[in-house]
Amino acid sequence: MKKIRYRKLDAIRGIALINMIAYHAIWDLVYLYGFQWDWYQSEIGYIWQQGICWTFIFLSGFCCSLGSNPIKRGLTVFLAGAVITAVTLVIMPENRVVFGVLTLIGSCMIIAGVLERWLKRLTPVLGMLLSFGLFILTRNVNGGQFGFERFVLCEVEPGLYDNLVTAYVGFPAKDFYSTDYFSIIPWLFLFMTGYFLFRVLEKTKAAGTLEKSVCVPLEWLGRHSLPLYMLHQPVIYGVFELMFRIVK
Repeated sequence: MKKIRYRKLDAIRGIALINMIAYHAIWDLVYLYGFQWDWYQSEIGYIWQQGICWTFIFLSGFCCSLGSNPIKRGLTVFLAGAVITAVTLVIMPENRVVFGVLTLIGSCMIIAGVLERWLKRLTPVLGMLLSFGLFILTRNVNGGQFGFERFVLCEVEPGLYDNLVTAYVGFPAKDFYSTDYFSIIPWLFLFMTGYFLFRVLEKTKAAGTLEKSVCVPLEWLGRHSLPLYMLHQPVIYGVFELMFRIVK
């Protein structure tokens, strides 16, 4: 049986990857090299950053069912996240990455794989609506509140915010710090929204349109997003170091 490749999804992931590389390059300039760009730390920069991470997490959920072994793939991505954590703790602990986006996506794949037989019993539309509703409800949980962005429903029990384990789940202690933090709650629910949307669309004509190629270079980037993600920051930092040393 020929494996289906949704090339449009690769292209979208490629666009997100380019945006992520640009965002992180500017992060380096602002936080490592002292550039004063107020817009980057404003709401515009925040919306840009959120758009990138939403895209990656949602697409990862959407594509989760396309492979044969989500648990194995999840472990690969999780271990890639662990490598980034270890490297940053050793080389630049003041800018450490603990529970970053790769750790989150790998965890979500593993959870989806373990729960797959039960998830398939849910009506896809109901699962999608329930997942997105839970994401909206818990979006602010890292900050101690139920709600979405500026809309606050109520406070979360403070005793839940205790240690690294609770931080992994979504309840970071006050002294927890990471430059790239994505906990299970709320982001698993966005992942699952994509997971169920695929099930809604998989047997429709809309799924067929995703197979058509739109831009080969973007699709290539999207297909190789994991190794490119692993390499982009060392490459960016190396280029900047070389540039600034030459200028000096």
